[in-house]
Amino acid sequence: MNTYTVSFFGHRYIDNPFPIEKALEELIGSMLQSKEYVEFLVGRNGDFDQLVSSTIRRCKREIRDNNSAHVWVLPYVTADYRDYEDDYRAYYDEIEVCEAAAGCHYKNAHQTRNRA
Repeated sequence: MNTYTVSFFGHRYIDNPFPIEKALEELIGSMLQSKEYVEFLVGRNGDFDQLVSSTIRRCKREIRDNNSAHVWVLPYVTADYRDYEDDYRAYYDEIEVCEAAAGCHYKNAHQTRNRA
């Protein structure tokens, strides 16, 4: 099986999310329709990350849900994750902790995860 991996990481405030959401819908929808299998790797640190995740979930529900995985990639395990692990596991298809970032100083961990 051919697997395609798409990474979406960012944690910025977004003033006008609608044009970004439309572009994401087109990209994600196209990949779900044309690719054999797609892994969507996402973060969870701000407006962009949340917009991407909600768009992936909507596209999977409306277009196709049998050829992709919505994967949250943490830079390290947080107390919030430990406290709400069941809820996060219900939201994402998979959750991974980036090994390269987990051993870094927390101020460098996000950047290390994004590069990995």
